[in-house]
Amino acid sequence: MSVLRSRPVLRWLVPAAAAVTVIGGGAAIGTFAAEAEPSLPPRTAAQLLVDLQTSRLEGLSGTVVQRADLGLPPLVGLVPGNELTTLLTGTHTLRVWYSGPDQQRVALMDTLGEQDIIRNGRDLWTWQSRSNTATHRTLGGDAGAWKPAPEPAASLPATPQQAADLALGAIDPSTEVSVGRSATVAGQDAYELVLQPRDQESLVHQLRIAIDAKQHVPLRFEVLAKGSDRPAFEVAFTQVDYRRPDADQFRFNPPPGVTVDEEKAERPMGKPGHVEPASDPQVRAVGEGWTTVLVGRLDGADAGRKPAAKPAAPPAGAEPDLDMSKLLGGLPAVSGDWGSGRLLTSKLFSVLLTDDGRVLAGAVTPERLYQAARG
Repeated sequence: MSVLRSRPVLRWLVPAAAAVTVIGGGAAIGTFAAEAEPSLPPRTAAQLLVDLQTSRLEGLSGTVVQRADLGLPPLVGLVPGNELTTLLTGTHTLRVWYSGPDQQRVALMDTLGEQDIIRNGRDLWTWQSRSNTATHRTLGGDAGAWKPAPEPAASLPATPQQAADLALGAIDPSTEVSVGRSATVAGQDAYELVLQPRDQESLVHQLRIAIDAKQHVPLRFEVLAKGSDRPAFEVAFTQVDYRRPDADQFRFNPPPGVTVDEEKAERPMGKPGHVEPASDPQVRAVGEGWTTVLVGRLDGADAGRKPAAKPAAPPAGAEPDLDMSKLLGGLPAVSGDWGSGRLLTSKLFSVLLTDDGRVLAGAVTPERLYQAARG
C-alpha cells in the first residue's frame, strides 16, 4: 500500500494525460546535472517513508522538467505527429503553482505555445494558446482535491510527486528499499530513497526518489534501466519556492477572441491514489509486482495482417493516422512455441504483438513475455 494514499499534498500535480500534450520542451538536459553532495543527518528508509506520509505543505510554485531516453527503435518516421512518441523521447517543461486543495495551476510549455490547467475553488479551466480555446466546468460540492483523470493509455508520470506515488505503491516483498546518497536538487538539500526490484526478469534496475530534507516533498524521480548508469526516465524540479502563490495566479482571464466551451461537471473522483481496474474484460494481468505482464487483444484484424481497407485520407491540416502495417513491419519478427509475432523493445519495457492478435506488455525481458504468451 502506498504510504502517500492518505496524504493529499501535491496529488493535483499534472496527470500524465496532460504531459502527453507537451511537445518539444525547451529545458536543457544539463539542468539535471548533480550538485555537491550535502552533509545531512542520517535517516533510515523507514524514516523517509514516514516523512513522506506526514509532510504538510501550504503552498508551492516551481519549474518541473521531464526527460525520457527509453532507447526506442527509430520508428518516429512511421508515426508522424504522434504525441506518445514525442512524450517517450526528449525533454519537456512545465510550471506549477499550489495553494491548498482547491487552488492549483499547471502551465505546460512547448516551443509553439502553452497549455494551462487551472483549479480555483469549484471552477476548472483549461486553455490552449495554439487554438486560443478554453473549456470550463463547475465542480461538484464534493470535488475535494480534484485532479484531471489520467488517460487509460500508456503514459508517464509528469512530476516527482506523481512518480513517487506510483513507485511507493509498488513496495512489497519483491522490492529492496534503501537510502542512497544525499543530493542538492533545485537548490534544496535532499535525501535519496532507492527502490530496487529483486526479480531479475524486471528491466528496471532502480528507482531513485530525492526527498527535500526539510519539506519532505519529492523533488526528483529517476528510473534506471539494467546495465545503465544514466536514467532512462527522470522528472525533477529545477526551481522550487515553498511560499504560497498569489491568488491572481489562479484567476483565468480569457484572452481576446478565445472560444470557451462550457462542460458538465466531472463525475466524482475516486479515492486519492486509487486506480480503478481496467473495464475491458479482455485485458488481464499475468504475474505480480515488477514483472507483471498485461495481456490484451488488438482491436480488429490480427496483429501481423494488413488492414483490409485503406483508411480514408485525413482532412487538410490534420495529423496523419498511424499506419499499423508499416509500424509492425518495422519491428523484428519473433517466434517460438508460443506462436509468432513482432517485438518492440526499449530500455524499460517490452511489447509483444502476436500474429493471432494478442498484445503483451510489461517492464520485463522478452523472455518473460514469451512465458506469458505460452500461458
